[in-house]
Amino acid sequence: MKLVVQVKLLPSPEQAAALLATLGACNRAADHVSQVAFGSGVKDRNGLQKLVYADVKATFGLSAQPAVRVVKKVVDAYSALAAGLKAGRLGGPGSKRYRSAVGSPVGFRPEAAQPFDDRCLSWQTDGRTVSIWTVDGRMRGIRYTGSPDQLKTLAEYRRGESDLVRRGGKWFLIATCDLPDPEVYEPADWIGVDRGIVNLATTSDGSNYQGRRLNRYRRWKARKRAALQARRTRSATRRLGARAKKEQRHATDVNHRISKEIVSVAKRTGRGIAVEQLDGIRERVRLRRDQRATLSSWPFHQLGQHLAYKARRAGVPFLEVDAAYTSQRCPRCGHTERANRSTRDHFSCRRCGLAGPADVVAGVNVRNRARSA
Repeated sequence: MKLVVQVKLLPSPEQAAALLATLGACNRAADHVSQVAFGSGVKDRNGLQKLVYADVKATFGLSAQPAVRVVKKVVDAYSALAAGLKAGRLGGPGSKRYRSAVGSPVGFRPEAAQPFDDRCLSWQTDGRTVSIWTVDGRMRGIRYTGSPDQLKTLAEYRRGESDLVRRGGKWFLIATCDLPDPEVYEPADWIGVDRGIVNLATTSDGSNYQGRRLNRYRRWKARKRAALQARRTRSATRRLGARAKKEQRHATDVNHRISKEIVSVAKRTGRGIAVEQLDGIRERVRLRRDQRATLSSWPFHQLGQHLAYKARRAGVPFLEVDAAYTSQRCPRCGHTERANRSTRDHFSCRRCGLAGPADVVAGVNVRNRARSA
């Protein structure tokens, strides 16, 4: 399985200056290559490289391999844009975002991440240092740090290219690691997980991971964001960006802790994990205006991703089942009716009288569907 490991670089002031100059040169070159690709319509790697390779080396001071990586970076950016347009993530062909995306070249920030392969960057895991190509020559002995688990994974399983990233004035390297897939055991049973907005996750065992605290935090953040947006100053814009990143990190941490606990329970009891398949839920539901922000910031998809990869890494079976009517179906008699869920929190079957917390009932239905699957 593929796993991304991020470590923090600890460069000296001279090394940091060289890294910053390198990012600037690579992204100026990427902008130039992007304009050539947009103007000529050539967006395949080999064709584009023939057009710009010599010019990139001569004009921007890049050596051979960094020039190749810049071309590949631009090709990947246009491929990602084409995939986003096809999936409708930028609206229809008549929308403003769609027209803006297809009507101008892809741009690159001066400090956008730059990929390096093993010819441009080498790792010395015993000494916790890296050697990296820069426009000022090869920089050796740049120290890095990370958690013991990250460093062990990096030393044993790192494969392929690594990305140099500058974020908040700090330097990071993001490396791809290829871990062997552990053997998945045959589950004795399943844990059904129902994901929601009020309760982020509820299991068929009755464990409830409430989202009220997270939602209060997000509402408070939304009020602060509205106040800053009303100021319309540069400092307010900077603070808005910092607050958005902080909110995202907080939600990610919550999802990590929830998924870690569910996977550990499943592994300890020899069971698998079953979740609802919620792909396309934003397109299927129609909401009031005051509900849209809540659904758009709902981290259910990220929680499902965390559950999937943590289960795979631990060898725990993972299954997605049909989400239709899991909150309206009685797990005892099978009667399905909207009136079974009289309120958001309470379920009461109109046929057999089975009653209980609605999210727990939904988790039980998910578990039963995994059993039958």
